[in-house]
Amino acid sequence: MSLRLTGTGVALVTPFRKGKVDFDALSNLIEYVIKEGVDFIVSLGTTGEAVTQSAQECREVFDATIAQVAGRVPLVAGMFGGNHTKALIQRIRQYNFDGFDAIMSSAPSYLRPSQQGLFEHYMRVAEASPLPVIIYNVPARTGVNVLPQTVLRLAEADPKFIAVKEAAGSVTQVMELCKYRPAHFSVLAGDDLLTLPMIACGADGAISVIANAFPHAFSQMVRAAHAGRLDEAQKWNNAMLDVHPLLYEEGNPTGIKAVLELMGTCKRTVRLPMLPASESLIGRLRQAIEKESLLRHVLQQPV
Repeated sequence: MSLRLTGTGVALVTPFRKGKVDFDALSNLIEYVIKEGVDFIVSLGTTGEAVTQSAQECREVFDATIAQVAGRVPLVAGMFGGNHTKALIQRIRQYNFDGFDAIMSSAPSYLRPSQQGLFEHYMRVAEASPLPVIIYNVPARTGVNVLPQTVLRLAEADPKFIAVKEAAGSVTQVMELCKYRPAHFSVLAGDDLLTLPMIACGADGAISVIANAFPHAFSQMVRAAHAGRLDEAQKWNNAMLDVHPLLYEEGNPTGIKAVLELMGTCKRTVRLPMLPASESLIGRLRQAIEKESLLRHVLQQPV
């Protein structure tokens, strides 16, 4: 389990058109983010709307992504934790992960298990997985915080655990993870807006939403921060600062898909219970992007 994920990962959206996956748009998006410098790709995470897709659609998205990436950057498969350990384990054991380098699995949702329950859940995930495992801690969605003690215990217990995508919103929690994690284990930001301060605390990179639209800007920020070029990192961070909150105002991936539509990359279509971005939000997103010289070049001119 020698894979070490650092730098910018992008949590790809799944483009839709007329109710179906838009594979042409997906291929174009993959080419764009690779060309613009991302270090790895996550397929069918939260931003990829995996929970609104059928098992067949998910498999088709995975296969199309594997083919388009073609081994050029590491590729991570999103495997949502659900709320039933046994069902997740069966799914992992039955899946063909050829072409992937790791899996990422969120904590079980809704049930709010104890820290010991989370530990045992993830240990069974590692036992079942043929690939390295990224722990995805996102309490705002799952209802439970995988505390640093539990993450670190997992990282020490099995080398299959190679990283945590940390989205609890606590810098204190990040500092603890970075101080005590074993050498093989990466700490990745799961909140774009906190990526720069997390790197200052020792984080290795991020799995980003905004990098779907601005992979160059986000990757440059991360690289500059790691190289100690703080002024440059702040410049890139400031360029994206006013865009970040708008991306989540009407839910994720509603906001980022609206930006991608402004760029001509894909439609803003999402699946219920999500709704496409409102005209008001689209207008404010365009304004926020157009005022930043480092970002506005990606926009299509309005027709």
